[in-house]
Amino acid sequence: MSNLRICLAQINPKVGDIEGNVALIVDAAHQALNSFHADVVIFPELALTGYPPEDLLFRPQFLQQVDAAMAAIDQRNPGVCLVYGSVRREQDCLYNCAVVSRPANDPLFYYKRYLPNYGVFDERRYFIPGSQPCVFDVKGIRLGLTVCEDIWFPQPAADSVAQGAQLLLNLNASPFHESKVSERIEQVRQRVRETHVPVCYVNMLGGQDELVFDGHSFVIDGEQQLVTLMQGFEVDLGAVDISPGAVEALTDMAPERSKLSQLYSALVLATRDYVLKNGFKKVVLGLSGGIDSALVLCIAVDALGPDAVQAIMMPYAYTSEMSQSDAAEQARALGVQFSQIPINRPVQAFLDSLVDEFTGLGRDVTEENLQARSRGVILMAVSNKKGAMLLTTGNKSEMSVGYATLYGDMAGGFAPLKDVSKLKVYALSEYRNSLGLVIPQRVIERPPSAELAPDQKDEDSLPPYEVLDPILEMYIEKDMSVEEIVRQGYAESDVTRVAWLVDVNEYKRRQAPPGVRVTTRAFGKERRYPITSGFKRV
Repeated sequence: MSNLRICLAQINPKVGDIEGNVALIVDAAHQALNSFHADVVIFPELALTGYPPEDLLFRPQFLQQVDAAMAAIDQRNPGVCLVYGSVRREQDCLYNCAVVSRPANDPLFYYKRYLPNYGVFDERRYFIPGSQPCVFDVKGIRLGLTVCEDIWFPQPAADSVAQGAQLLLNLNASPFHESKVSERIEQVRQRVRETHVPVCYVNMLGGQDELVFDGHSFVIDGEQQLVTLMQGFEVDLGAVDISPGAVEALTDMAPERSKLSQLYSALVLATRDYVLKNGFKKVVLGLSGGIDSALVLCIAVDALGPDAVQAIMMPYAYTSEMSQSDAAEQARALGVQFSQIPINRPVQAFLDSLVDEFTGLGRDVTEENLQARSRGVILMAVSNKKGAMLLTTGNKSEMSVGYATLYGDMAGGFAPLKDVSKLKVYALSEYRNSLGLVIPQRVIERPPSAELAPDQKDEDSLPPYEVLDPILEMYIEKDMSVEEIVRQGYAESDVTRVAWLVDVNEYKRRQAPPGVRVTTRAFGKERRYPITSGFKRV
């Protein structure tokens, strides 16, 4: 019996671009055949449609295009066994499926059995679960199929092995969050421990709206050993030889990377794909001299290149010389276009227009918001005129407690830091500087401030971030009550105020631009709380 050579094609499809995704699949098949003489090439879950296609699945034209594309892949198959993710309608039921395309054979279909309906997933809105295994022969070796969530449960793998499968091929669209790579590997090891059958796990790559898929495809042999791990956050092609009782890697193991390195790469990939897949070629952002905008500028440059990025400093009476100097220094270090547009005149014009309305009313946060909104108008005007997507620079800590201005610093098309806490912003900034000093050190070291009032500091009205961020994580990501958080050693006054701020600012977050999910509980489609609510949080 000769060896069976399998290639794992870690591709970056675009949701709804059926024709483009067919080209990705066929091109990768040719590359696998030419470079590795592959017998089987496997692709991610829903590689043909992109993941998640969401309500495109309700459009008959979309499903017709998918059917035509599957026929086109059969016709353009270069002579190997292709296994890729798609959707299929059968007897008025729609399935999330793995398709097996083999020369001179009718296609085979495996229907995903466990449909996730939690967090960012709502597959039961669209699909019917399958119930049967799919096992087939290639060069005398029996191959069984599973799709994504199926590998997290014992039964699908056990059913394939009961039908003689000697190797499992698992197609995935598993989005990134911290520690997700090790979680996947350990889960697959558990299936191998039960079945003693190797698993090839191929994962999706790329950004799609709020999700980012990190790749990191891998193979576990029958002894539960990690045979190969493919690159993270990059298109990649891996290959293994399968023989009875042995799995041999033909491509190098990707180097181990720190959590911060992975997180930063996730933000870069998500930003690049959101901008480019939506038809933009460049971005603009407000560079304040603070740490959040400094990090977003780094992400933008690493995602798109310096020639595609414009940074704009918009000083006002309360903007320090230090902030202006540091912003200019970072822009020079990164080689981006840098503009300075003072906002004194537009802010004063608003105040003059409102003088009668404001008569008898004292100064408050309204005047601060006018500064932020003047900046938002300027940035959106530049965005419109130059066709550049506006990136917002707020972080998760600020968005959680409402320290952001509607139609001001919240204006924009994409929020790279929307799911990144303030403490993580500091850590990521230090990490990026370790690759090359581009953020002035005093930007990292100085106390954070919005500079909307004289001598303003974030901690004037918020607990220190070392206190705030853990409270937010427990309240938002772990759904702990105020009482439970207080028992962890935090002051009741702090916890009560933070929880109240989170709840009353849901209306702002509903109007915020999308941002990439990198934690286990992101604002957006994953954490959906009512705006109007009488719930008692204690």
